[in-house]
Amino acid sequence: MNHLTRNDFASALQVLAQIEAQAVDVDSFARATVLALNAYVASELTTLSDCDLFTGHRQVVGLTGVRLGADEIACFDRHFFEHPLVLHHGIDGGLQARRISDLVSRHDFQRSALYGDYYQRIGLEYTIAVPLFHDHRRLVSVVLNRRGLDFNERDRERLELLRPHLAFLYQHARQAPALQVGATPPPVARPVADVSAPGLTLREEDVMHWLACGKTDAEIAALLSISPRTVQKHLEHIYVKLGVETRTAAVMRALAAADHDIHVLPTVGGPARSPLPRQAG
Repeated sequence: MNHLTRNDFASALQVLAQIEAQAVDVDSFARATVLALNAYVASELTTLSDCDLFTGHRQVVGLTGVRLGADEIACFDRHFFEHPLVLHHGIDGGLQARRISDLVSRHDFQRSALYGDYYQRIGLEYTIAVPLFHDHRRLVSVVLNRRGLDFNERDRERLELLRPHLAFLYQHARQAPALQVGATPPPVARPVADVSAPGLTLREEDVMHWLACGKTDAEIAALLSISPRTVQKHLEHIYVKLGVETRTAAVMRALAAADHDIHVLPTVGGPARSPLPRQAG
C-alpha cells in the first residue's frame, strides 16, 4: 500500500468505529457501511450488494432515498454472469477490492452488452467492489460507482485497508441472531496484512494474529494453550500499548504501525503514546 498516509489510517479507524457502533445485525450493518463508505471514498452510488451465485439475482441496499428501480435491477440480472467483478470475486474467488478497469479494458467494457444495457441506463461509468463474504452460493460486496472519473489506486488502497475488518464486522452481524439459538458461527475472513506492532511481546503478537482472524477469547485460548483469562490480560496490555479501547481499533492500529514503521513508545506510569488519534467505541 504505497499511497496511504497516516490520515488515511486515522480515517479508517473512524469509519470502523462508526460502523461497529451500529452493526447490531445485517440490516444495520448494511445501512451503516453504505453511509460511511460513501463519505470515505467519493461515489455517486454506493450500495451493499448480496448476489445469489446460483440464480444470478441480487439484493441491493443503498443510501436512504437513493434506490435502483426494478427495471435497472432486472437489467443487471440479465447480464449477471457477464459482469467482470461478479466473475472475479464470485466465480474466481478474488479476495481484494477491484475496479472494473483492473479486469477489462475500457474499450472492451464499453462494447459489452452489460455496459450498454445497464451502466448507460443508470448513467454510471466506473465501478469498484469490496468483497466481504463469499461461499459457494453467495457473494456480498460493497460496490461504489462514479460517472466522470475512475477510482484511482489510492481509492482502491483505502478501501482495501478496510476490507478485512468490514468482513469481520459483517460476519459478526450475521452471527447475531444465530448465536442466540446456539448455532455454530461461520468462519471469519482472515486479514492478509501483518498485524504485529513494535512494543508488543511475542505472546501479544500471537494474540493479535488470532484477534485479526476474528477469533473469540476462548478460541484464542485454545489455540495458544492458555486460559481465556490470560488472553484477556494480554488484550488489556495490547490496548494500553496501542492506545485503543476495542478489538477492531487494536487491529487497525497495529496495521498502521506495521505499514508505516511507527514505534509505539511506552510512557512511565501511563498508557502508550499513540501516533494516531485515539478512537472511542
